[in-house]
Amino acid sequence: MAPSPSMDSNSWDVISFAVDKGHGVKGLADLGLETLPKQYIQPPEEQITNSTVVTDDSIPVIDLSNWTDPKVAEQICHAAEKWGFFQIVNHGIPIDVLEDVKEATRRFFDLPAEQKNKHSKDNSPTNNVRYGTSFTPKAEKALEWKDFLSLFYASDDEAAAQWPSACRNEALDFMKKSEFVIRRLMEALMKGLNVKEIDGTKESLLMGSKRINLNYYPKCPEPELTVGVGRHSDVSTLTILLQDDIGGLYVKKLDSDSWVHVPPINGAIVINVGDALQILSNGRYKSIEHRVIANGIKNRISVPIFVNPRPSDAIGPLPEVLEGGEKPIYKKVLYSDYVKHFFRKAHDGKETVDFAKI
Repeated sequence: MAPSPSMDSNSWDVISFAVDKGHGVKGLADLGLETLPKQYIQPPEEQITNSTVVTDDSIPVIDLSNWTDPKVAEQICHAAEKWGFFQIVNHGIPIDVLEDVKEATRRFFDLPAEQKNKHSKDNSPTNNVRYGTSFTPKAEKALEWKDFLSLFYASDDEAAAQWPSACRNEALDFMKKSEFVIRRLMEALMKGLNVKEIDGTKESLLMGSKRINLNYYPKCPEPELTVGVGRHSDVSTLTILLQDDIGGLYVKKLDSDSWVHVPPINGAIVINVGDALQILSNGRYKSIEHRVIANGIKNRISVPIFVNPRPSDAIGPLPEVLEGGEKPIYKKVLYSDYVKHFFRKAHDGKETVDFAKI
């Protein structure tokens, strides 16, 4: 039976409804619940409070309209070292591509649960397409208020055959139209590490595989008690994030316990360094913890592209970084092992990267 809003959210099986039957948190939100189900209540230390948020600081915003200006590359490297996060404007990805993929995200999550659930872990004919809710419901003490569709790119043909038609073309288009920006960002970041050119091996390590996620954060009863996404850093080399105009993404300030909001800028893309690039750069570029708060008034969507090594790549500090006698602080790890370690547990801040420490 479908629960009614006045029902005590502890008296019916929330997990079965949201996770197993594929209704997700959107299904819970659509019921008009007045209280947050107990399964979503985060421990107090994971709830964002105003006392830990700084409002007088913000991540850099970098204008890419003149790529040839050496100052642009300097700004990119400086932001990657000091913040691990920055926004880019005048990047050259057409605005209609960004608007279309946001619209396609809304369209997918508006589908009936049984259609979305065809792509769940248990039902999807391919591991490359995964619809789900929260992060790893089986490993989490408290669930996160987010639904997602995760699309691993193998080939155009596979995407045409397996990705959901509600969002396939738009997701592919955003991925393809962002490729030149990704390459230019990587070139700037590599120059900063003394890497003269991105050859075939480096290309694989830096951008050998890609995954695009469509994230849906429905409005939430008692949002201060839960999170949209818990504290974590990404396992990518770079993440290219499109967010809508709602806001709610917070980034941890380097060497502090305070959090900084990433304000939505119309047409901008948020870029962040992932763990793989932190390891490849021997810690020079920082993969920073971030989280998303839940919103009590509006639905929020975001579309990240995770640019990764190939699963079969071994990642460790690049030889060029160690040329001057710098000691490696990370050992070589197989990228697929690193990723498995990340997805095996709940979001836990920066614990994952310790897996690769010497």
